[in-house]
Amino acid sequence: MGISTVVTSGKGGVGKSVFSVGLGRALAARGRRVLLIDGDAGLRSLDKMTGIEENLVFDIADVMHGRCAPIDAVYPCAMAEGLFLLPAPASVELSVTANMMKQLVPLLKKYYDHVILDSPAGLGTGFRASSSEADRAVVVCNPDPICVRGTGAVRNALEKMSVDEKWLVINRFQREFFETAAVYEDLDAVIDSTGIRLLGVIPEDFGLAGAFQNGKPAKANSFGMMAISRIAARLEGDMVPVSL
Repeated sequence: MGISTVVTSGKGGVGKSVFSVGLGRALAARGRRVLLIDGDAGLRSLDKMTGIEENLVFDIADVMHGRCAPIDAVYPCAMAEGLFLLPAPASVELSVTANMMKQLVPLLKKYYDHVILDSPAGLGTGFRASSSEADRAVVVCNPDPICVRGTGAVRNALEKMSVDEKWLVINRFQREFFETAAVYEDLDAVIDSTGIRLLGVIPEDFGLAGAFQNGKPAKANSFGMMAISRIAARLEGDMVPVSL
């Protein structure tokens, strides 16, 4: 039986979906079978980011409404052996509900080591559906006060949904900008403000984001991808230090 992880954020634009794809690829590189589920109906992006956009026929809504079997809507991602995607529907009217996810995710966990649910940003119905059957949550945050405040709201919402295991990823970190802005004394102050245990810090990496946005694999030795690989190892229990 696999484990389900919701990847979420309090606001958009933090690089959450890039992180989800990177995490899926990093876990697959460790020999795991990984399923990405795009929870952002109407604004789906993972099909393009994983390079399966042109092959897409069915999506998660087709599965839940009985138009196809789950296997028909799961696509292998060429960027990494062992990485698969269950896409979101193109229309927000076809959004999958929390009750639907509670039926589907336990079934999928029988066939994958990791099920990663890429939630829409914020606290709407897509967030609640994506988080409803999650064993744990990774909250992606940029080190700015608006994002940090939103992260606190996500933490509170996850606690109400009984998602007890929560991890923080600080993404798109630029040390020079962080120190010049001087909003926080240090990263510990950011972590304390979110109230979530730190899993890892990912430096700003335009090459990483650019590769995934074009449906191509990011370079394994890029700063961003190496940081995500360390996060994948920590999620699986390896004693890997957080590195900046």
